[in-house]
Amino acid sequence: MAGLFDQQADLYLDARPTYPSHWYSMLAARTPRHSLALDVGTGNGQAAIGVAEHYDAVIGTDVSEAQLQHAIPHPKVTYLYTPSSISDDDFISSIGGENSVDLITVAQAVHWFDLPKFYSLVSRLLRRPGGILAVWCYNDIVVSPTFDPVMKRFHDTTLPYWNPDIQYLFDGYKTLPFPFESVGLGSEGKALALDIPKKLTLEGFLRMLRSWSAVVTAKDQGVDLLSENVVKGFESAWGGSNLVRSIAYKAFMLAGKVKL
Repeated sequence: MAGLFDQQADLYLDARPTYPSHWYSMLAARTPRHSLALDVGTGNGQAAIGVAEHYDAVIGTDVSEAQLQHAIPHPKVTYLYTPSSISDDDFISSIGGENSVDLITVAQAVHWFDLPKFYSLVSRLLRRPGGILAVWCYNDIVVSPTFDPVMKRFHDTTLPYWNPDIQYLFDGYKTLPFPFESVGLGSEGKALALDIPKKLTLEGFLRMLRSWSAVVTAKDQGVDLLSENVVKGFESAWGGSNLVRSIAYKAFMLAGKVKL
């Protein structure tokens, strides 16, 4: 998947919603130590710098060098390129060894992972007792009764171009395997529903859509899902290109610790 996300790296920096700061506070409140955190699939580093407000050091890793080139600098955050070819032992050594990490986060990415492999790494890396894994995603946007049906029709046109693993995200992580002990922030089969409020312009919204992997894949196949007519339809339903709207992304979280 790295090559696909390399193509859209420049769109990610301002297309993604900003995760609320209280999410990081409630995760930090559940780890007894705050020495080291790890953000996997860090992309532009948004979650990593949020976590850094509560932990002494944060490592953000990604399989995409292009994504990391757009990562937001922060004095507590170190970014590491971890190609898919890296061995498990080398990955663990690059982070700090087994039983070394207080919090592992994955924002809008775990559905792309080889889950058994990743969960094995998590179990080795998390500090015991007390280390926590938290994963979250967002899968819908609520704008207005006029706009939302237009968005639904567009979303339907993207369905043939998604990787099959996206179904976990479409399901709001309700079907995502998550073999960890709950810490009160969602559990396997029962993801915690959250909202991400954001003020957004039409152009910001369109940039988000252009960052979708399905839109990139369709374009590579000669299909422009965001044609001029589609964009005009969005503009009309939005209420004009200059209008700033208060919208909400629908998000879902799972958090847990290694079962003893």
